[in-house]
Amino acid sequence: MTASTFPSVTVSGEIKLGQFLKLAGLVEDGVDARIAIQSGDVTVNGEIETRRGHRLAAGDVVVVELPTGAAGAVVTAVP
Repeated sequence: MTASTFPSVTVSGEIKLGQFLKLAGLVEDGVDARIAIQSGDVTVNGEIETRRGHRLAAGDVVVVELPTGAAGAVVTAVP
C-alpha cells in the first residue's frame, strides 16, 4: 500500500507513535496502541516499529494490521 492509499492526519510539532495511533483513530485507546505496537502489528514506512515512543516525522506512513485488515495514515505537519 502507498501513502496515497491512506488519509493524512495533521499534527502540530512532534508526536509519538502511540499518540498518533490514537489521534488518527487507528486504535481506540492507549492500551490498544501499546498492544498493537508490542505485538509487531504496526509499521512505520514499511518497517515494524515496537517502540511506542518512536517520534514520527512529516511524511511518515503508519500502518496497523487489524483483524479486519490494514488501516493506516500519513503524518502531515502544520507549517
